[in-house]
Amino acid sequence: DEQKRLLKHRPDQPPQPRVLRIAIIGAPNAGKSTLCNQLLGRKVFPVSKKVHTTRCKARGVITHEDTQLIILDTPGLTNPLKAKRHNLDEAMLTDPWDSMKHADLVLVLVDVSDHWTRNSLSKEVLRCLSQFPHIPSVLVLNKVDVLKKKFLLLEIATDLTEGIVNGRKLEVKSSPKQDSRSSVKLPLHPTEASPPESKAPGSPFGQEKNQAQEGSGLDKSSGAGGAGTGEGPEHHGAKDLKDVKGWPHFQEIFMLAALRGEEVDTLKRYLLMQAKPGPWEFHSDILTSQSPQEICDNIIREKLLEYLPLEVPYGVTQVTDVWEEGECGELLIVQSLLVPRESHKRMLIGRGGRVISRIAQEAGQDLMNAFLCEIRLKLKVQVKG
Repeated sequence: DEQKRLLKHRPDQPPQPRVLRIAIIGAPNAGKSTLCNQLLGRKVFPVSKKVHTTRCKARGVITHEDTQLIILDTPGLTNPLKAKRHNLDEAMLTDPWDSMKHADLVLVLVDVSDHWTRNSLSKEVLRCLSQFPHIPSVLVLNKVDVLKKKFLLLEIATDLTEGIVNGRKLEVKSSPKQDSRSSVKLPLHPTEASPPESKAPGSPFGQEKNQAQEGSGLDKSSGAGGAGTGEGPEHHGAKDLKDVKGWPHFQEIFMLAALRGEEVDTLKRYLLMQAKPGPWEFHSDILTSQSPQEICDNIIREKLLEYLPLEVPYGVTQVTDVWEEGECGELLIVQSLLVPRESHKRMLIGRGGRVISRIAQEAGQDLMNAFLCEIRLKLKVQVKG
């Protein structure tokens, strides 16, 4: 009830509010929700090693002094074939595009630990960027702590940017040997400005270097532009993306390890500095646009994805039977997990009830951290119909 009241409540903004709407896009399982949770400081978005953990767009809200950052956590960009394979809703295809339409800045997240995909942006990401070239974009290389050969980050950054960042060509200069634990501060330097056509339309350049970019490895930054007005995924523009690997219009590169929180504060400071004058959308006490029930469903589903094999968790339907506050202020939640087959029920329960007990225990702990109160979570497993 308090969450509903605050969501309807008029934002308690200061006299001169600033705001920035940030869309985070990338391939499935790149670490978008993990990054969102780290930026927020609390776990409110589901995280799993399985793809398509995030099933809908949800907003995270960071309010710092006079500035409000609105983070649009979106499903991983996918295509109709993959969506059909994982039995995904139509929203999984359209939500990332809808988020781009409302964004002032886009973060493109790339998992550098995946050697199959790290040297080129996915076609879905490239289509998204080419559809909204007027929205300032920033490249974020994630999971750099997993990469043992740090010099590969230079090659990856060059490939993903086509050697151009903020309208300038990147040049690798020799420098003292980097600490193997360091996730950033690599010797990337912009050189002579490239021809005007290499800049994204409408992208402002030339602001002074600020403290927030110490870890980005680049000299220049620029402000975020206005919200986009693209038409949707069916319009990809005239440019043929078949042989394109990177995007030459990124304004910055950040290298971090979202799971461990390395250099996340550097990115957060940068985002706060890109905010522009504008009205807040949420009350300062709001952390996410999700309802408590949605947070609960997502956290339980995260555990289902973690402990069930193959496609099994994607067929589970969650039904909340009880949601009530106990005498001592604890929250009692009873949820039924409906599965299509008896064999799935046995897998979900596990030998001696071990699997379902572990899911309930871990989900209950995450819910306590999210809601900051005692949680009594009970899960029941039934076959549909």
